[in-house]
Amino acid sequence: MTDKYQGASVQTLVDFGHAWNSHDIDALMSFMADQCEFHAVAGPDLMGRSFVGREAVREGFQLAWQTFPDAAWLDGEHFVSGDRGVSETTFKGTKVDGSRVEARMVDIFTFRDGKIAVKNAYRKDRPAVSAR
Repeated sequence: MTDKYQGASVQTLVDFGHAWNSHDIDALMSFMADQCEFHAVAGPDLMGRSFVGREAVREGFQLAWQTFPDAAWLDGEHFVSGDRGVSETTFKGTKVDGSRVEARMVDIFTFRDGKIAVKNAYRKDRPAVSAR
């Protein structure tokens, strides 16, 4: 019998964060389960905008970098308990129009067989700073 929590660790979340900051979509997707979901911080639905399935999740992740070309997730603090994990970071990014966002956020993860099955993102609703 395999341990469904095997591989789900704080180091997994640290490395996942490095892939985000490197804007490396292939590395990022290597952490995701075959059947995965991403619930973005914004969108029309209760869960924000949801991306379900590997290709949709890949597109959703890339959308973050398209919206904020210099996106960075800094000052990470992480924990894992069983099949759940949390990363708390400071998100910083500049939109194409020059407006900047800097706010604390959390990602809540559900793991399956050592991979991330669900990434559910939440960010403080802090107004963007206008371009100067």
